Amino acid sequence: MGVAGGLERWLGLRLERVPGWVAGVLGVVCVAVGLVLLVRPFRSLSVLLVVMAFAAAVMGVSAVAQSGHAPRRWVQVAVGVVWLLLSAALVAVPAISLGLLSVVAGIGLVVEGVLSVIAAVRDQSDARVAGVLQGAAGIVFGVLAVMWADVTLLVVAVIFGARTVLFGCSTVLAAVHRARGVDRRPARRRPRWMRTVGAGLSLLLAVVLALVSAVVHRGEPSVTAFYTPPSTVPDRPGQLLRSEAFDRDVPAGAAGYRILYTTTRADGRPAVASGIVLAPRGSGGPSPVVAWAHGTTGVDTTCAPSLLEHPFKAGALPALGGVVKAGWALVATDYVGLGTRQPHPYLIGQGEARSVLDAVRAARQLHTVKLSDKTVVWGHSQGGHAALWTGQVAASYAPDVPLAGVAALAPASDLRALVSNLDTVPGGAIFASYVFTGYRDHYPDVTAGEYLRPAARGLVREWAGRCLAEPEVFASITTSLMLDKPIFSRSPLTGAFERRLTDNTPRGRIAAPVLIAQGGSDPLVLPAVQRAYARTACAAGNRIDYRTYPGLDHNGIIGDGSPLLPQLLAWTADRFQGRPAAGTCPIRS
Repeated sequence: MGVAGGLERWLGLRLERVPGWVAGVLGVVCVAVGLVLLVRPFRSLSVLLVVMAFAAAVMGVSAVAQSGHAPRRWVQVAVGVVWLLLSAALVAVPAISLGLLSVVAGIGLVVEGVLSVIAAVRDQSDARVAGVLQGAAGIVFGVLAVMWADVTLLVVAVIFGARTVLFGCSTVLAAVHRARGVDRRPARRRPRWMRTVGAGLSLLLAVVLALVSAVVHRGEPSVTAFYTPPSTVPDRPGQLLRSEAFDRDVPAGAAGYRILYTTTRADGRPAVASGIVLAPRGSGGPSPVVAWAHGTTGVDTTCAPSLLEHPFKAGALPALGGVVKAGWALVATDYVGLGTRQPHPYLIGQGEARSVLDAVRAARQLHTVKLSDKTVVWGHSQGGHAALWTGQVAASYAPDVPLAGVAALAPASDLRALVSNLDTVPGGAIFASYVFTGYRDHYPDVTAGEYLRPAARGLVREWAGRCLAEPEVFASITTSLMLDKPIFSRSPLTGAFERRLTDNTPRGRIAAPVLIAQGGSDPLVLPAVQRAYARTACAAGNRIDYRTYPGLDHNGIIGDGSPLLPQLLAWTADRFQGRPAAGTCPIRS
């Protein structure tokens, strides 16, 4: 009988001695645990850890206990041992186990699949084909589990839930039969062809998912050699290092260029950033410049708009056709860390603003482009935050880039209010992960150990590695919508995190006229918060033109058909012409 038979006899003896009522209670508990995993798998990541550890233990014991009825019992025993080891690992190292759970589960599926294939090849029965197909499916599913860690966490939780519910129902039913003194007859085995068809369908599903995964991953942007700085980089910010022609989504009537240039990080250290320059063709004189600060695209290196398939759409640039038609040039920074290798200063004011200003400086050095010194900054959402900061620091950091105006569209103007509101926004956890990642990478006193739930660290890592404009983000959206608790173990509005958010809220003096546009139905940047910021900005002596657009949400305000777009073009033309700027201070309720 060997080890498998010994384990089966040992477990079988113990199971037979368990009173019927105890087995019934165990079955009910298993059903309840399984339903928690099925209905709300991410209700609490900590609870999920405990529940999955329990489920893994049940699956392991079940697999070993039933090995005596399996044609290849040593495979059943090995599978059971894998689940038991996984359960022990979840209990032993809870701080990191959820981050590694998908990898461990994937390895377990691969091992189980390999063992099944080996056993099937050695099998002389007509179940050989089904075993090989099922094993191959397990191997493919295991590889996918490692590649899609956060999605696998959800799938594994659901699968565990279903198996635990079935096990619980079976246990309750057996306990009822024992209580009634009814002997259960062995269940009729499924016909061989049914098992083969089922295994074939499993393999087909695995192959289809693998092909979908390959297509998605193939669509990922990749950082090319263009973004690698030369061996010698000038210390002076705003120096053009490299340029090349760029034609992706460039409108007719404009010439496009991709640039690499020097800048500085928020702490003053030298850095390199990339960007896009569009210049009107056939323009006689120097063109006024719209410096575009793009909205959130992600925080990973691959999330630079100049790398993405649709660079201007990804950064939510409004009225591009109007810019070209007006004969203006567009200078659109990627910011440090998007395209280039340094950390991205997500919602970190100095870092964003310096990237914007140095991009304008570098664009002036293109030999085929003539730019005037008239510059208006546009920015939306994250870019609105960058635009406000650009207005604050321009005079001191880049006096050679005088600003004629700053247009901040649904700007992230109050970071404390924004972060506190993310819990109420569908998918807000993804943006919270971006904020945390940016601040952790820039500030040593903002740490995962102090602010992130241990079980959420793996999710944050996965989300921060995806760009909003890429298909992979749907995996992030799916898992984030399953969360019932924030990713934070401690409020980000406390301690060092709160101080850093306050430091990066744009509260300084802006010499140029400022247009702030806000959608009346914006769920991300709340209208009441924006109005309060506009009042504060007025009180600081800024020339604020505050405009609201009822019924428009965060992206709708810059979408096609928005009444803001012609107003934005007209307001910008007035700034380039030097006309007096209207203001709305003081801001009324």
